[in-house]
Amino acid sequence: MVTSRSVTPPPGLARQARERFVMEMDGAAAAMAAAAQERLVALTQLPGTAKEMQERMQAFQAFQQLRAAWVPGVRQTWRKAWTQPHTTHGHMDGGTVGTLTLIEDDEVETRIQVSRLALALTHTVTWELNDLRLRVQHLEKISELAPHDVFRPEVLAGVLIEQWLACGLTRESWELVQDHMRAGLAKRLLLAYHHANEFLIQQGVLPEIDLKPLLKRSTAGAPTTRPSDKVPRAEGGGNATGAGMAAGGASAVKAEAGQPGQASGAGARTDAEGHATAGHMPPSRALQRAQGVFGQLKRLVTEKISGLPFGAPAAAVAPSPALAEALQHSSELISQYAASEDIEAIHARLRQQSAAIKSKASTASEKATVEIVALMFQSILSEERIPAGVRVWFARLQMPVLRVALAEPEFFSAPNHPARQLIDRMGSCVMGFDAGVIGGSALETEIRRVVQVIEQYPETGSKVFQLVLGEFQKFLAGFLTDKDLTRRVVSVAQQVEQKETLAIQYTIELRNMLNSVPVREEIREFLFKVWAEVLAMAAVRHGAQHEDTLSLKRVATDLLWTASAKPNRQDRAQVVKQLPQLLQRLRTGMSLLGLSADAQEAHIKAISDTLADAFMSRTELIPQSQLDDMARRLANLADVVGEATTEEIQLDSGSIEAMLGLEFARIDVIAEGGSHPSDAMLAWARELQLGSWFKLDHNNEVRQAQLVWRSDRGQLHLFVAADGRTCLFQVRRLAAYLQAGLLVPAEEDALTVRATRDALAKLDANPDRLLR
Repeated sequence: MVTSRSVTPPPGLARQARERFVMEMDGAAAAMAAAAQERLVALTQLPGTAKEMQERMQAFQAFQQLRAAWVPGVRQTWRKAWTQPHTTHGHMDGGTVGTLTLIEDDEVETRIQVSRLALALTHTVTWELNDLRLRVQHLEKISELAPHDVFRPEVLAGVLIEQWLACGLTRESWELVQDHMRAGLAKRLLLAYHHANEFLIQQGVLPEIDLKPLLKRSTAGAPTTRPSDKVPRAEGGGNATGAGMAAGGASAVKAEAGQPGQASGAGARTDAEGHATAGHMPPSRALQRAQGVFGQLKRLVTEKISGLPFGAPAAAVAPSPALAEALQHSSELISQYAASEDIEAIHARLRQQSAAIKSKASTASEKATVEIVALMFQSILSEERIPAGVRVWFARLQMPVLRVALAEPEFFSAPNHPARQLIDRMGSCVMGFDAGVIGGSALETEIRRVVQVIEQYPETGSKVFQLVLGEFQKFLAGFLTDKDLTRRVVSVAQQVEQKETLAIQYTIELRNMLNSVPVREEIREFLFKVWAEVLAMAAVRHGAQHEDTLSLKRVATDLLWTASAKPNRQDRAQVVKQLPQLLQRLRTGMSLLGLSADAQEAHIKAISDTLADAFMSRTELIPQSQLDDMARRLANLADVVGEATTEEIQLDSGSIEAMLGLEFARIDVIAEGGSHPSDAMLAWARELQLGSWFKLDHNNEVRQAQLVWRSDRGQLHLFVAADGRTCLFQVRRLAAYLQAGLLVPAEEDALTVRATRDALAKLDANPDRLLR
């Protein structure tokens, strides 16, 4: 690897390179703090729900207070990292393969956040980091950088996130700003690696790097190199954040045998109670089918292996030593699979490695587990609707899933096992896209990140699957609505739901307030049916405590006072003086609601007639103390109104379309009307998973559509078809479409259930393969 131009470097050169690198990155914290500040300020000015706006403001205020602690904390810890590497926190480690240890949830979450940042940085700095890694290995005569070496991106990522949490900031606030800070940090890190390489080259350390010795050591497939062929694919170390993780386009290839479930395109039939009987798959029926498959598998295995409690929950048991060693070796090989590789070649290598692992198993249970997991992944990798480039990342999950299946036998009997759920969620999302859309997309990048995080923490069992499943679902919520048109529709639709929900809650609170108050029926109805809507719209548009909203709340108590009896001349004079301004404020509120001029005048006339009658009335007075109390309660109505309303809102499609405007002409709003779905269908509608694909039959046009958004309270669901057409469903109409078979899941069974069924078919035909 050393060329003829290499010279003997002076001693202590690697230490000097690290010191220069640390000093160059010393200012990263200040730059990231400025980027975080900019992002948080921008977030406080974005529209959103009241809860979102409050959370953003709280994050901004907390950062304002704690920024002064975070920046010096990062700088001090970063400088210590190269002089005292042993003091770096243990969560940087990848863990010991083959061991089972208990790790706190908080630490695992921190590890995942560190890994996520490190992977993103590595993606940008790959080639400079590879050069530097090889020069330092040559200089120090080592096979790999130490786990806590400051040259590793995960060490810097760990310092940044650890200090963020240590100074009192939250993981949620980090997630708000991390994407905005990452680009600048990656550029700074790339430059620092480049300068470190320049320094070592000037000192005669590998001016040129020869690939041939490294290429001979790469046995897992063709290496990934840059066009200049100056840098090899990074090797070893057992670290999923290594720089050789290549992502790219994938060639479409013909997959092997496999019979995945076909989508049902037929309309549904319903029984006398309105429950679906054919044409689509409610959750209960899908669960029964899954449990049926698992039950058949259990019977087959237990008949073949007498006394084996297959699929039953059991205490975690480490694999036998020989099997653990084989798992580790295969994991290292499989972790080198890249998206650019041929899926058929990977498929063949996986079968060979599965056979090698099985030969090391010491018990019948281990052999059966290895065989079933291998057959399941053969089925998954044969699914042609998953783009080939993505199937490679699924292939890399085989060893982590096998580890979990060995330690947690309930993997074979629990449809909701985290490992199954993660594979099912990722599979259901990608099967509706063309390979050209997925290749190189943010979705493929996220799937790659998820797989690499799982590979990095094999000792955590299903816990890491559960945590990255949550992260993947959060990613989907942003990715699926990332297009500008969809983002604007979601913003308006969320405001519609929030406004309607608040209107219901405000009406309830107003009714409670006026129960014991002598109020004319005309005024009472106006407050309930109109002014509650006005207050809700103002709260959504401006915020519950905005001056304009508070002013409209005061209108309610002013109207009540004006409409009450006025027995003395002074009160009547005050009414005459204030009435024009009160009527104008009423018009302002109704204009905010979008009422037409005629509708406004009708309300104003009714109110004016009522006030005129009250002017001369001798009815009971409303005590001033009671009015003052109502004014205070109205001003603080946001504190009374909670998030836990269960009352279903009724949306008017015309009002939604009015809020959406003409630019959203390609959106179908499916709100009121239609049949009454059963409770089971309503429950199903609320359980649909984001990212899932459906066949939607709307107005005699059948499209393949994806569920991309569900509102905070689950009242609205947004579907986007492959041709860009968008449908916004109210939940009751969505349930009605499911019940009628107008909305049919593209897949009857989850991906891992189909894979289990395929494995069962092969084992049923040849049960002897379980133990051979």
